[in-house]
Amino acid sequence: MSPASVWQNALIRATRRTYKPALTLPLLVLLSACSGTAPDNLGIHDGQLSACPDSPNCVNSQASDARHAIEPLPLQGTAEETQARLKALLSAEPRVSVVEEAPGYLRAEFSSKLMRFVDDVEFMIGAAEVDVRSASRLGYADFDVNRERIEHLRQRLSE
Repeated sequence: MSPASVWQNALIRATRRTYKPALTLPLLVLLSACSGTAPDNLGIHDGQLSACPDSPNCVNSQASDARHAIEPLPLQGTAEETQARLKALLSAEPRVSVVEEAPGYLRAEFSSKLMRFVDDVEFMIGAAEVDVRSASRLGYADFDVNRERIEHLRQRLSE
C-alpha cells in the first residue's frame, strides 16, 4: 500500500470518527488531484532520460540548458554497489517510494509534506556516473525543490 493510500485511509477513519462524512470526498479529491498521474515518458529511451519540459520545475543531468542542468552523481564503488546504496538512501527518506527498479535504473516518487504533490525522480546508473532527472508532476515553478533534492542526495551518497 502506498504512503498516500495509508494517509488517505487514516483520513477516512478520522473523518468518520468526527462525524463529518461530507468532508471526506472533497478532501480525497483534493489529495488525489495533487498527486497527479505519472507521465508516460519516464524511463530510459535510447540511452537517455527524458528531457525536461519548458517549465523550471525539473532538473536533468543530461540537459544542456542552465535552467535544467545539474551535475550527475558520482559512482560509489561499482554501478551495482551505487544502485544498492541509492536504493537504501531513498528508502530512508521520508515520503519516498521506490516504484521501479531494473539493472542500472531506479525511479522513485517523492511526496511533499503538506499537499502531497508528487515529484518523479529517476537515476540511470552507468559505468562512470549516475545521470539523474527530478521533475514535478504538476504546476510550473518548484522553488528549486527538485535541484535541492538532488544536491541533498549527492551529499548523502558521498557520506
